[in-house]
Amino acid sequence: MDRMRLFAIARKEVLQLRRDPRSLILAFLLPVALLVFFGYAITWDVKDIRMAVVDQDDSRDSRELVDAFRASGRFTLVAWPGRTADIGPLLDRGAARLALVIPPRFAADLGAERTAVVQAIVDGSDANTATISLGYTQAIAQQYSARVLLQTRRVRLPVSAETRVWYNEELSSRNMIVPGLVAVIMMIIAGLLTSLTIAREWERGTMEQLASTPVTRLEVVIGKLVPYLGIGLVDVALCSIVGVALFHVPFRGNPLFLFGASLAFLTGTLGLGLFISAVSRTQLLATQIGMIVTFLPGFLLSGFMFAIDNMPLPLRLLTYLVPARYFLVVTRGIFLKGVGSDVLWPQGLLMIVFAVAGLALAVRAFKKELA
Repeated sequence: MDRMRLFAIARKEVLQLRRDPRSLILAFLLPVALLVFFGYAITWDVKDIRMAVVDQDDSRDSRELVDAFRASGRFTLVAWPGRTADIGPLLDRGAARLALVIPPRFAADLGAERTAVVQAIVDGSDANTATISLGYTQAIAQQYSARVLLQTRRVRLPVSAETRVWYNEELSSRNMIVPGLVAVIMMIIAGLLTSLTIAREWERGTMEQLASTPVTRLEVVIGKLVPYLGIGLVDVALCSIVGVALFHVPFRGNPLFLFGASLAFLTGTLGLGLFISAVSRTQLLATQIGMIVTFLPGFLLSGFMFAIDNMPLPLRLLTYLVPARYFLVVTRGIFLKGVGSDVLWPQGLLMIVFAVAGLALAVRAFKKELA
């Protein structure tokens, strides 16, 4: 492989990029814009749950229970319907997500040391929100029960559980989403950038000039890949800085290990894009195939949106072919856990295999011969 010819191909690709402002926007601005947009838009945290309360007891104890829901910061009291029959219309309109029904003898049952039963009616049309809302409700009811037991000195609680959350102490979904977005967005952008390069040569008629030169297929592929590899590494750095500065995601790992993992991941993804460009020969078709091959697997099969362990067996097997699955584990491990190659070496090894496979596919698919 001749270094001068390789440098000439890379310089030619840089010049084409400079003359194409749309590609520069796609390369530098779109990753950061997507990270900011999805970072704010995607969240699995459930906050500000609209709640209605039917207080049929209207006692000091019942009001204290309602105050416990308010003080949690998770519920917003929006209605005080006088009858349980009024709950249905509130849930139908979406005015409330959860209704708490306190029975008439709530305080009397507490005073008589009987179990006081309250009812929580939740809108199940959104299963995720409903499940989390019920979990919050049960937790608040248990805390209230424990306080009543201690205040009345009926029974000393036999067990006091103290919990500790590692890596994501606030249990904020944003801390999990943003590092995952770095992996998913870079797979999409890297694949789309190089999926246009060889197809552009065919559409502009410059492939004839390239075919007449003594450069080898490997030199063409690597020469076209190197400029985009530099752009991709800059994008990873920009997205990481934005994630830490704007979303306050912790970065506990080694930046050099992130650089090395990004290098392997981007090489494979860029090679995949060159393969798509070589087999499609038109920019429109290359863009369509690139979106299907990168966007859908990146979001749906990488473990970013849906847990891989919950997928059917055929889909779980398919996820092993999605490189974003491995890079996602790496980014979350580096950002949140601060781990390095001693823990993440299997993912790093698989991304190196993916890089070699991506380059091999691109070289095999690229043909200098003219039809």
